Amino acid sequence: MAILFLTPLMILVAKKLNIVDQPNNRKVHTKSVPLLGGLAIYLSYFVSYGLLVIFTDNVATNIGYGILIGGLVMVITGLVDDIYDIKPVYKMFGQVMAALIAMEFGLLIERVSIPLIAEPIQLGWIGIPITILWVLAITNAVNLLDGLDGLASGVSGIAVASLFFVSLSIGHTHVAMVALIIVGTIMGFLHFNFNPAKIFMGDTGSLFLGFSLACLSLLNLKEATFISLLIPVLILSVPISDTFFAIVRRKVKRVPFSSADKNHLHHQLLKMGMTQKQAVLLIYSISVFFGLLSVLSVSSAFWVSILIFSFYLFFFYIIAECIGLISENYRPLINTLNRVVRKRK
Repeated sequence: MAILFLTPLMILVAKKLNIVDQPNNRKVHTKSVPLLGGLAIYLSYFVSYGLLVIFTDNVATNIGYGILIGGLVMVITGLVDDIYDIKPVYKMFGQVMAALIAMEFGLLIERVSIPLIAEPIQLGWIGIPITILWVLAITNAVNLLDGLDGLASGVSGIAVASLFFVSLSIGHTHVAMVALIIVGTIMGFLHFNFNPAKIFMGDTGSLFLGFSLACLSLLNLKEATFISLLIPVLILSVPISDTFFAIVRRKVKRVPFSSADKNHLHHQLLKMGMTQKQAVLLIYSISVFFGLLSVLSVSSAFWVSILIFSFYLFFFYIIAECIGLISENYRPLINTLNRVVRKRK
């Protein structure tokens, strides 16, 4: 696989050019680590997709080109940020440009189907900002998750693998093929990125993988129904939930959303005494569980999907209270249950 050749090459290039992630008080690693892993991931996708088109009967598709060209914009944006640490507004500009490119290749939420209403609602131009918001939300969710060795890459790999099985089950074989390429690339990269990491993917990789996930899921959202919305939310349950609680936490503390902190899911697990590997493997397990639920939801009845989605909301809310994802003192449900138990005694 191309990734097994490109990643060691990028380690050498990053060290030569001093493109490394230096440790500081809000980072977990204690020594400088090369930062060009994201470039290796993108180049591996580029090579693998090109070979697929050239040497097989598979033709180039909009989803493949959308990820290739829009992903290049994401990679450039992330690479500039990794080297120069640019302002969030410039990163946002690059993400919006990539989202517009994806829409140019047909990755657009076009209509919404509402339960009990026969005809779907055509979104028209409103689908454009909704699609942009979706791409930005998923891309930044993966970006915020990139805090431990192998965490964002592994969770992304699980999510893309789930999308692979979902795409096969609904007959989107071309999407499944692209997903399979990305899964293979991530698995090869994890050999170098799992703890102790020899290389980080940086914003270059997290933005590209987040963008790829957003694009792959968009094909299931072209006609947005409750089920089609549920599936990518379950697949991306960990980054979406962690990002949601990060927004709430920063709102409660009255600090800008772009400000960094050490209160994400993985940080809280480390504070509980887990090692990096234990925290990452636990989050992998949660991602696999909800990935399986997403595949199950494809063929489930509407009421079953409602139950699955309700369980997802309850599960992550309980986790948020138990480990303090919003704040250490924010535990209204647990406190209420404790009062009820004490009264019964």
